[in-house]
Amino acid sequence: MNTASPLPLPADRIPPGVADWRSADARRWLATVPGAWAHPLWAVLLLALTTVWMAVAFPEPVCTPAEPCGADWAGTGVLAALLLTLYWVVRQPRLALLGLAVVLLGHLEEGWSGSTLGEPWWLAFVGALAFTAAGLLHRLAVAARQRVLAAEAAGPAAHPVPPAALRFRRGRLSFVLAAPLLAVAVYGFWQAQQVADAHERRAAGLAPVSGRVTLSDEDELVIAVAVGDRVHRVDTYYPERYPVDSRAELLVDGDWARLAAEPYDVVGWELLVLAGLVGGLAFLANGVDGRTRSRQLHQGPLPVLRVLVREGHDDGRTWVYAADDPAAERPLLHFHSLHAFEEDEEDEEDDQRRGPRGGDGDGDGDDELAEGLRRVGAILKGEDPPPPVREAVLYGLPYTGTELAFVAPDGDDPGEVAVECSVTAVKPAVRGLFGGGLPGPAPDGRAGRPGGGQRRGRRPVDEVAATLEPSTAPRTWGANGVSRAVGGVLLLVQAGGVWALLEDDVSWLSVFPLIGLFFVVTSASTVLNWRITADRDGLWIAGPWRVRRVLWDDVEAVRHNRGGDLVIVRERDTEVTLSPVGWPWMERRLGREPYGPRAADEAHALLRRPELRPLEEAGPSQQGMPLGPLVAAVSALWGAAVLLLL
Repeated sequence: MNTASPLPLPADRIPPGVADWRSADARRWLATVPGAWAHPLWAVLLLALTTVWMAVAFPEPVCTPAEPCGADWAGTGVLAALLLTLYWVVRQPRLALLGLAVVLLGHLEEGWSGSTLGEPWWLAFVGALAFTAAGLLHRLAVAARQRVLAAEAAGPAAHPVPPAALRFRRGRLSFVLAAPLLAVAVYGFWQAQQVADAHERRAAGLAPVSGRVTLSDEDELVIAVAVGDRVHRVDTYYPERYPVDSRAELLVDGDWARLAAEPYDVVGWELLVLAGLVGGLAFLANGVDGRTRSRQLHQGPLPVLRVLVREGHDDGRTWVYAADDPAAERPLLHFHSLHAFEEDEEDEEDDQRRGPRGGDGDGDGDDELAEGLRRVGAILKGEDPPPPVREAVLYGLPYTGTELAFVAPDGDDPGEVAVECSVTAVKPAVRGLFGGGLPGPAPDGRAGRPGGGQRRGRRPVDEVAATLEPSTAPRTWGANGVSRAVGGVLLLVQAGGVWALLEDDVSWLSVFPLIGLFFVVTSASTVLNWRITADRDGLWIAGPWRVRRVLWDDVEAVRHNRGGDLVIVRERDTEVTLSPVGWPWMERRLGREPYGPRAADEAHALLRRPELRPLEEAGPSQQGMPLGPLVAAVSALWGAAVLLLL
């Protein structure tokens, strides 16, 4: 149990009458979460799968000279609405409901026949829409229930947010990003209209002429049509509709020729409009939503709750705990936040840092820069201490999807008070679909690192040593099931890369991507068959290309870094690195202890506790073997097979 007290919030920054959000009330709030069936993942998967089914099964449009194919802006708009809805299902349930209605009405307005609406794929798509709508309504109802429970816990007390929070503005970056994307969409639409208008002007007064198809190339998407003594090659998306010796109608003006049924092609511009529209509207909606929620914090007195907060060690999220949970054992909710500053205070602090006449403030700037660089280095090495637990006052009622402000001691300067505002929606701290996503207490009794599941630093040597029994035979650590699964994925990527590179004409430029594939072979060979063996005299390290021997006297440390590498630090600042040795993130989601960090902790414990080292030497079969040469040979054979098949 954590015995350290949270950083206290000065009494003058605690509003009168504020209620503690105690564990009993917090557990009731936390128990009110959406059912697993309403998780956005299921809705997105159903919508995506039924959309693909519908796209494959839906009859292709028939282009005729009487009804030629042109720009399909209605279809582009429906597709944009569908893509936005898939995004909003995860982020913004209310907008997702609107998107579902637009998608359904858009499909119905495209003139589908009654027989089409009775097809299985259409019924499946409508069922996916209904399932998604039910999940969204359920999530909104749960959020409303959470709001009621939070209001009961807060009581009648209400106070305005601190002045710094009033100056905090949300949505600016989203608006800045939305503007150029929407401009791209407008430009693409304008260019498509230019193409259509140019065709209309040229085709005015031209009468379609009939010709005989002499060539139909489905690979090049082109057909050749003989009109009199002249043969015209024209592009078409449907060459299979024009078999050799069939008739096709053309619009001909000298060297210019087009199919009367497919007069112009603006698919590229339509795709540009689609990309700009989806991205621009997504950012625009985010900006409007952020600005709206931010203004809600500024409208009059708000309910307040006294809680504990802690910054995530790995991802910077703010985790909120009950006021009577000083050990930070059970998080309630989380969000990302940014500091809000009062302009006058910020300017005064800048003046003090600069010193008189714009000076350096007696060297304080250099000291702060050095301290900042030291902290960055400690974070990169995983040596920085976990952030402290802090007392805080929440402004606003917490519920899923809302935004909050809070006041807490500054983690960098406990003598100061920080005002922070959320920049992402509040989410309850519950287990994900695969069992991960919650911070937990570390084995040494300290509170876990929020935001990283069971992720932590090195376990104390004494704790690890207590789990190890003296052994006569050598100890080995090596690739497990998750590690080999990662290796299998890398091999598939490597095989696909070889196929993609050799599918086109091979040239000297192909050498450079093939060099990149060498590193994939190295990583795959490592993760499939890595091994560390500890015996009487030292460590045997089986990597991708060779087996190395490092004596105990030459080893300074064994560690597992955040990138998934297992590193044996030797004297003179040299290292032996195995990369990667698994996927700790996936192992945590599967409810397992990550094997790479465990292997590093146990090997390091043997280094520091010589009495626990094995008494025997490792034999050849225990030392491991490099798999790189075999994987490289198989890759070369695969490349040769691809060349023969293509």
